[in-house]
Amino acid sequence: MSESSQNLELTELFSSEGPLSKVFKGFKQRIEQLQMAQSIEAVIESDESICIEAGTGTGKTFGYLVPALKAWYLHDKKIIVSTGTKNLQDQLFYRDLPNMRDALSVSPKIALLKGRNNYLCTYRMDQSLDSGQFQSRSMVDTLAKVKSWSSQTQSGDLTQCKDLSDNDPLWPYVTSTNDNCLGVECPDFADCYVAKARQKATTADVVVVNHHLLLADMVLKDDGFGELLPDADTVIVDEAHQLTDIAHSFYGQRLTSRQLMELCRDTELEALTTARDDRQLSVGVRRVEGAVNEVRLEFGESGRKVNWQLIATPALQAKLKDLEKEVTALCERLERHASRSKGLDSCHRRCEESLQTLVLFNSTFSPSNDEKAYPAVRWVETYRNGFAVLETPLNVSESFSRSRNEHAAKSWVFTSATLTQADDFGLFKKELGLEKAKDLVLPSPFDYASQAILHIPRGLPDPRDRSYVEKWQAQVLPLIEANPGGTFVLFTSYAALNKVKDLWQEKLHDKKVFAQGELPKNELIEQFREKGDAVLLATSSFWEGVDVKGMALSLVVIDKLPFSAPDEPLIEAKIQAARKSGKNPFFDIQIPEAIISLKQGAGRLIRDYKDSGVLVLCDPRLIANKYGQTFLKSLPPMRRTREQNVVIEFLLSLNQDIKNND
Repeated sequence: MSESSQNLELTELFSSEGPLSKVFKGFKQRIEQLQMAQSIEAVIESDESICIEAGTGTGKTFGYLVPALKAWYLHDKKIIVSTGTKNLQDQLFYRDLPNMRDALSVSPKIALLKGRNNYLCTYRMDQSLDSGQFQSRSMVDTLAKVKSWSSQTQSGDLTQCKDLSDNDPLWPYVTSTNDNCLGVECPDFADCYVAKARQKATTADVVVVNHHLLLADMVLKDDGFGELLPDADTVIVDEAHQLTDIAHSFYGQRLTSRQLMELCRDTELEALTTARDDRQLSVGVRRVEGAVNEVRLEFGESGRKVNWQLIATPALQAKLKDLEKEVTALCERLERHASRSKGLDSCHRRCEESLQTLVLFNSTFSPSNDEKAYPAVRWVETYRNGFAVLETPLNVSESFSRSRNEHAAKSWVFTSATLTQADDFGLFKKELGLEKAKDLVLPSPFDYASQAILHIPRGLPDPRDRSYVEKWQAQVLPLIEANPGGTFVLFTSYAALNKVKDLWQEKLHDKKVFAQGELPKNELIEQFREKGDAVLLATSSFWEGVDVKGMALSLVVIDKLPFSAPDEPLIEAKIQAARKSGKNPFFDIQIPEAIISLKQGAGRLIRDYKDSGVLVLCDPRLIANKYGQTFLKSLPPMRRTREQNVVIEFLLSLNQDIKNND
């Protein structure tokens, strides 16, 4: 820090006249933000850990960046900041950290590190160009644009290539994976963007990563296989409520059709360039692809998540054995050619690893016989053109604790706007083995009592009633028509979304109705924001991470309490395990998880001190059932009303406010 600020206490740094106010327009002191920073400073100094729930508007990014940068400047502490999404990573690296460096007059080296599948692999790009093996003409055109972009980029971050959309099928043709990367043996290694990004991270003082990369690094270190990230003194985990679900996937096993199909495609590419004399190699690839497709057909319809014990019919097991046979044959064929090129050697290694996983999933799995030794659930997820077979641990607390102990960092900060149920961190701490961590709940600085109303409509049937969707949408429609601003309607199922979409496109003549899936998420939100008074119908992925301020979003409607489907394999297994241990799974698992989701959805409404609006929770169980009080206590302290006319009057007053401001 500069001499003018290095001796300043956090109280002075966060004051309305302090250095932050000189750089950040509209900055003003928030006691909650200061408390957060002071708590983080204390745990960094004492090598402890803390869980912090910081309500919307606290400004948690500044709340952790200031003490982190101060610790770097005064004590040479190296910091890793992990976020939930790539968008948040970019925001931190390109906007928040540079501005904070200016505000504090400090110059730490900062680095942005994403998973390798975000970076251009020039070796695979050129290999794809040479092979000419594409699914469509449009892929050829896009590849030419990526090739042109590659001569201009410094970072190789493909998310900055405007010609490559998030769901473009070209991605696997121009990126590498852990499986197919040739590492130091790659002919393009000297210019590798992944290697450059990791090298930059090793010398940086602050490294910005995402949760997937953080956990991948922790698991590798835990297993004794080196590292992806440099050692750090402090790890700050933002959007920490997402961490548990991601951890379940990292501490389990999985085999996907995509892994096998990419292996086949890469083997074919190598065969076309370095093993043209062995036509049987291509034959082996075709046979594996055919066996994968046969397994996919046997799994049935797409969009399913099914417990292995419910789907593992003799017919399916026979198809999996056929797949194992074909992968074995391809593996033997690849072994003959492994020495001919680094690419073929890599394909042989990947084929062996896939075979090992396939043998594991073809083995007998009976969690009931070995529950204490390895409490896990094996299940299948199907997609339109693919599948994944997974073995997921029910409890990751011991694994995560072990990984943390193996990590160099001594202080850990876990923060989010939604970590508690009625100010209780119990579930979050238990799931990640953080029982010894300190904790802090910081309420939002927003004045919810004057800025917002919570409305629970009268007279609605139980959500299981067939008429439920028809009844609640009829009650909500007059509110949307009276709302001068924009409306979010958050659903717990696509079926309900599609039904309401059909109804409202006929009835809402003066409002533009957007629906999830019509456009990419960011584009959809931007069009909704620009329209100013539109209606957006969306499901789970829109419940969090969406920030629309002002009148563009003044009404949020949630169709019902977001309980996870009890027949989802992991949830179902957790429920069964809870029952066997004498617990009540509904109160110990389902309600706490639903509260976190509800808090995320409700958090879309008030995003600024000047925002006003209405939150409508349609579910009558909030009033009829005793557990409803636990949900309500977990929400911000808004005024409550069950009277529709009170809500309409409030919304109309917002319209009057707009006219007065004009």
